[in-house]
Amino acid sequence: MLSTIIYRSHLSDDVPVKSLEELAVKANKNNEMYEVTGILLFNGTHFFQVLEGPEKDVLSIYEGICQDPRHHNLVELLRDYAPARRFGNAGMELFDLREHEKSTVLQAVLDKGTSKYQLTYDDRALQFLRTFVEATEKENYFEIPSADYWDFITTETAQDDISADSSDTAAGFTFQPIVDPFACQVVSLEALMVNSPTDAVIESLSQQSHDEIYEADLKSKKHAFALARKLEIEGQSLSINLLPMTLVMVPNAVDFLLSEIKAQGLIPEQIVVEVTEKEVVSRPEEVEKAIRQLKAAGISLAINNFGAGFAGLLLLARFQPDKIKIDRSIIQDVHKSGPKQAIVQAIIKCCSSLEITVIAAGVEKPEEWMWLEAAGVCNFQGNLFAKPKLNAIPAVAWPEKS
Repeated sequence: MLSTIIYRSHLSDDVPVKSLEELAVKANKNNEMYEVTGILLFNGTHFFQVLEGPEKDVLSIYEGICQDPRHHNLVELLRDYAPARRFGNAGMELFDLREHEKSTVLQAVLDKGTSKYQLTYDDRALQFLRTFVEATEKENYFEIPSADYWDFITTETAQDDISADSSDTAAGFTFQPIVDPFACQVVSLEALMVNSPTDAVIESLSQQSHDEIYEADLKSKKHAFALARKLEIEGQSLSINLLPMTLVMVPNAVDFLLSEIKAQGLIPEQIVVEVTEKEVVSRPEEVEKAIRQLKAAGISLAINNFGAGFAGLLLLARFQPDKIKIDRSIIQDVHKSGPKQAIVQAIIKCCSSLEITVIAAGVEKPEEWMWLEAAGVCNFQGNLFAKPKLNAIPAVAWPEKS
């Protein structure tokens, strides 16, 4: 199967530019051996390369490229398949853009095309190439330092598990903070039930009735609020997860939540209800009505798992949440994935227009955090800062420059 990979990267500071011709010669020989062909552009700082060939061989060469210390900030822009090579006779052609006029580079690349169809301007690979040549992608490309640029320092002590002091062990919750790293501030604490009903409802979508699951989902929040009181969260915000259909399938669900919040000495303004995208909202009008009740009482609304579930944009438009959490599946390795970066940037732009706070969930690598910060995200949750802790509040590791 013929595969195409396009990437962009940054030349390392200690690599002399004059060595690039030698690099291209070696790459050309290596590619010919694997029957991989392509185009390499260089603008004095950045590389842009189109690789084409048998999938296995393209991946093998690309893996080697990813490990090459002569460049960094490598971002994969496109991974696709095609019926024929675009540049079958090129081997590995190097274009140093400093030696060409912008207006002539595209035509020079077209002249290298070997497809039986003329390489046209609506070809995706050529569109990426043109964007690089014309340098119109700069506002979307963020340079980040290496992972060891930051140390993550824990300055306080984590709390002990309070379950031994509690006679009510019906439900266990892990607590994980949502943080603003540069402000060294805990924005909110998320209480997530161990063996959550959310998982059960996903596994039983074929069943007609989920009454017991929804009942358990709602009643578990009583224990979350009780634990929050025992942990003395005081004025701290508390996020709880709730299946959206729980709000309509359990009678007086909103009243129950408000009653339990008051019973534990908390106030509605402290509470953020995170509704998950991982369940189909089958009765949106009724869910919307329940959400209006929550908001009218002072409770904030967040959409969890945004981008990885059902009808994310529809929920965003219909429910108008105060916050969204971008799902870990999008956050993972976002610093080296062009498609994920484009999705995150679109989410940020959309939410900025609607004054909705964006939270990046599941952040585990310094590079993920650095790219997201550069893109405009301020609030984060993930093991990079604090791992979830059972029935206790974990200490937070704050970033400090190495």
